[in-house]
Amino acid sequence: MIDALTGTGTLARFIVRRDRRLFVWVVYLCVIPVAFASSFGGLYRTAAARRQFAETSGHNATFVALYGRLFGSSLGDLVTWRSGFVPVVIGLISLLTVVRHTRVEEESGRRELIGAAVVGRYAGLAAALLVTCATDVVLAVLIGLAMMSQHVPVAGSFALGAEFAAAGWVFAAVGGVAAQLTESSGSARGLAISVLGGAYLLRVVGDLSSLSGGAVSWLSWLSPIEWAQQIRPYGGDRWWVLLPIAVIAAVMAAGAFVLSARRDVGAGVFPARLGPARGAPGLCTPLALAWRLHRSLIASWVAGLAVTGVVLGGIAKGIGTLLNDNVHLENLFARMGGRAGLIDAYLAAMMSLLALTAASYAVQATLRLRSEEASGRAEPVLATSVGRLQWAASHLVFSILGSAAVLMSAGLAVGLTYGLDAGGVGKYLPPVLGAAAAQLPAVWVLAAVAVALVGLAPRIAGASWGALAICLLFGLVGAALQMSHWLLDISPFSHVPKAPGAGVSLTPLIWLVGVALVLGAAGLVGLRRRAMPVG
Repeated sequence: MIDALTGTGTLARFIVRRDRRLFVWVVYLCVIPVAFASSFGGLYRTAAARRQFAETSGHNATFVALYGRLFGSSLGDLVTWRSGFVPVVIGLISLLTVVRHTRVEEESGRRELIGAAVVGRYAGLAAALLVTCATDVVLAVLIGLAMMSQHVPVAGSFALGAEFAAAGWVFAAVGGVAAQLTESSGSARGLAISVLGGAYLLRVVGDLSSLSGGAVSWLSWLSPIEWAQQIRPYGGDRWWVLLPIAVIAAVMAAGAFVLSARRDVGAGVFPARLGPARGAPGLCTPLALAWRLHRSLIASWVAGLAVTGVVLGGIAKGIGTLLNDNVHLENLFARMGGRAGLIDAYLAAMMSLLALTAASYAVQATLRLRSEEASGRAEPVLATSVGRLQWAASHLVFSILGSAAVLMSAGLAVGLTYGLDAGGVGKYLPPVLGAAAAQLPAVWVLAAVAVALVGLAPRIAGASWGALAICLLFGLVGAALQMSHWLLDISPFSHVPKAPGAGVSLTPLIWLVGVALVLGAAGLVGLRRRAMPVG
């Protein structure tokens, strides 16, 4: 076993050098709880005000579904509760990092090249898990130090960091297992993300059941996210919960090593299904080939956001019960979007969140251009009569129309679910669908940023995710940090009407479409003129 781990330290240093984006995520995630602390501290200055907020929000199904259960009314308790979605984000980053430095390395052939040196069989997996889990620990320490500046208990501050790190450990191990099961990095990501989504839904269903004394509250205990939240920072600081979480992560990581021993390099535990000896006549065009490559990705994103839309729409009606209980909370949600009622403000905020999620699909689909080029699969296609622009357009069709399908499916699910719950599908569905459609130009701007980077600066095309992260940061904590308007205006989502509930002006949407067209055209011109492939 020791020989099989030879070179782990060297590979770990190599990962740190290559993947500097991890440190950007660490800084970004440290800002979120501090921003929430500043926001809550400004809105609820007294213990009585915070207690009133906690009594109202802690028993509201909408907030329990979004953030989890609230275990206290101190400033630290409120920050921990409001940060309830952060462990999901950290889990996503952790599993993607492990897949990127294991399965992607094998798929590209770099793992086999490195394996020809003095490197053990398990060194790549061990290095990926080591760097990811160590990054989670660094994040935990920095969050503890950052929260101390908000005049909250020291122990609770570091317990909050431990909650975040614990979620990262578990899903890093999930990513390690998924990377062993399939030959495709895309399939490995999809499998790991499905586990993450399932864990989140188990937490939601279990917590909602416990809120009403239901019989399925035990479901939340099947979720690693619930286990991490049971550390209860500032509300008991139950450090012992870290032990079973660490055991679960260690067992899954050990399972990943066992699975790695049962397969060949480049292969997966589940063998790839062989295709027919001859391609179907329908695959004779670049558009048909692109559909074959994108269809599973589109299907998974549509299904995932539709399920999310059902959850968000189902809890929308419950937001109205807060109207008569807490004026401060009404003002808080009114600031998030919309002017015509608390429920409209909630729906507007959720549409923004769903649009950012759909933008993730748009960026991922657009960057398929770069992955096809870097892997060498684009060259055989371009060696035929297919031109570069035709090849690029075949993928961008799914980036543009696919993102529309993803976002509109989420809007349809929200509108139908809320309409059925409120007793008026015909009344509530069209405004929600219109709100979803209004977000599309902003989504397309981020896709166009990815096109521009692929065409003009292919080596840093991955920076497209950084643009998405900036938009997410501004959307979540921009107002809490009191950022200047000119800075917030960098995000295309700040120019989208806060519908439903606010009037829709076509002027900013037309400008966003224009910006997307200019960026996309610049990227396509660069793609046509530069050398291919660029390693």
